[in-house]
Amino acid sequence: MSITAQDVANMAEVSVSTVSRVLSAPEVVAPGTRSRVLAAVEKLGYQPNRSAQSLISGRTSTLGLIVPDMQNPYFAALAKGIQERAWESGYLVVVADSDEDIAREKALLQGMNQQVDGLLLSSLRSDMEDLTDLLPSTEIVLINREMRGIDSISQDNIEVIRMLTRHLGALGHRQIAYIGGPKNSWSDAQRRRGLEECRQDNPGFEFIDLGATSPTQAGGYASADFLIASEATAVICFNDLVAVGVLERLRARKVAVPEDFSVAGIDNVSVCNAVSPTLTSVGVSQQRLGRTATELMLQKITRRTLPRASGRTKAAAEKGSAPTRNRASSMPDTSTAGNELELPIELVVRDSTGPLKAAPYAPD
Repeated sequence: MSITAQDVANMAEVSVSTVSRVLSAPEVVAPGTRSRVLAAVEKLGYQPNRSAQSLISGRTSTLGLIVPDMQNPYFAALAKGIQERAWESGYLVVVADSDEDIAREKALLQGMNQQVDGLLLSSLRSDMEDLTDLLPSTEIVLINREMRGIDSISQDNIEVIRMLTRHLGALGHRQIAYIGGPKNSWSDAQRRRGLEECRQDNPGFEFIDLGATSPTQAGGYASADFLIASEATAVICFNDLVAVGVLERLRARKVAVPEDFSVAGIDNVSVCNAVSPTLTSVGVSQQRLGRTATELMLQKITRRTLPRASGRTKAAAEKGSAPTRNRASSMPDTSTAGNELELPIELVVRDSTGPLKAAPYAPD
């Protein structure tokens, strides 16, 4: 005999409609009631009929996540955090990988738009114009990207560069190279702004631009030769995978790290502790980032279904509202679009950075 919503309601001593609200919009139910219902659901092993729920509520109980590269452990950890928080509220997550291809990314945006209740877009490469038509019908939260009029969550990429510059400068390094990421990367553009600000704030430093590369180990491996040929004594890499590629190439060319070069990455993914030498990096917890982005999305979905909620028009999306930047731990006010939430970053010093030696490395 299958378990029904009425069985759950009887055990939790609530109405069937309350059970439905807990499973479809838990944020609108009192915490004590919600806990009783969820405990009953777990004890009875109740599995709601998602098709029926969708017809009644107009929701799919599904979120979409688009990332540029699922092979990057950063996005795997991010997806895990998103899935954990979504599951707690009765949502499934459909993950799509654009493979750093803008045309595929645009196709995924259009294809997933009508299939989910909201889209979480991580490190989006597309332009604002590609999102404008989606805004009236789909809730969107950007991760590691900011666009006027759209809610987003990220880290302070300018402060990332400042933090690494201070760390390397304290070790005596004054000639610091930067290996950038994709040319259409918002994060890379922000980090280059950080480099320019550090250049102005530290006139005794020289920042050497080694150009853009693929945000992969292969990209870092190919860029390491330019690093060796430069006058830099330290390098900041676009992400940890690029930094790992740099370490591999330096090892192949018998260049010692950190004795000859100090190498730092960005993102602080799990691979940082798995390489030799272990990699100095700075970033946020990807799982926390994912959970916070999902919480923001769930708040937006709930607000949209409340009686006083109003949809956004294309004209309003194009005009945009003044963004609200929030670096605190509390969530932004989802009643207005354009909130920009930044999570705190952390520098983790490992073995790949060290003091500047007396004589800089000179290639053979």
